[in-house]
Amino acid sequence: MSEAPLGRLSDRLAGKVAIVTGSGHGIGQGCALMFARHGARVMGCDLDGPAAALTAERALAAGLECASVAPCDLTRPDEVARLVAATVARFGCIDILVNAAAWAAFAPIESMDYEREWQPTLRAELDTVFLLCQAAWPQLKASGRASIVNFASANAHGVMQGSAAIAHCAGKGGILAMTRQLAMEGAPFGIRANTISPGLVVTAATRPVLADPVFHARALAKHMVNRLGTPEDIAWCATYLAADESAWVTAADFPIDGGTTKW
Repeated sequence: MSEAPLGRLSDRLAGKVAIVTGSGHGIGQGCALMFARHGARVMGCDLDGPAAALTAERALAAGLECASVAPCDLTRPDEVARLVAATVARFGCIDILVNAAAWAAFAPIESMDYEREWQPTLRAELDTVFLLCQAAWPQLKASGRASIVNFASANAHGVMQGSAAIAHCAGKGGILAMTRQLAMEGAPFGIRANTISPGLVVTAATRPVLADPVFHARALAKHMVNRLGTPEDIAWCATYLAADESAWVTAADFPIDGGTTKW
């Protein structure tokens, strides 16, 4: 998210309480600030405690409602329970989950270490979503108008030459399937679940690989829109999926990728 001054944009999410994971950086930060600007009361979390606190401070300085529970390790059930309890204690309910936190190791299959790379990637990309959805489920049922926004990836739909993303592809493919199941199980209770599949978004995590001019050019060549994505590009879609205007949208996947997966 840019450092431009923040301000209220609308009341699209007024009256709603959102948990946004990974709020310290990248897409999670973009969603947390965007949601607050549209009137939501936001609880962020991140392994990086100072970064999550800075996101909340930026929002509060602009008169928006945002707090954080950080550091928070979403692979630990006790930490996830603490996040849910803190959100309910502060804001009274939970209407929206945005599962933006993720981590992945990138290596080809021949050199990927099972214990240090494969397993931690799947824990970070699958367990974190499962554990928070499970812990927050009673609150989402009580809401009666809840929305879960999960993040798959363009990598769940296709491959890019030179990208050693086998664990990441597996994790994000799992997110697509998990979210469809969440949509089915949640429908009787007014819980919707959808995914966003971002293309290559410029964040602190992606800047090192984008510094390689060959990779950068190869990635850009796959885009119909001649630029890479920003966290704000993704946050606008997440706002729609969290708002009541998407009340008939569930079990859907939104490729926000500049046309990458259709090229």
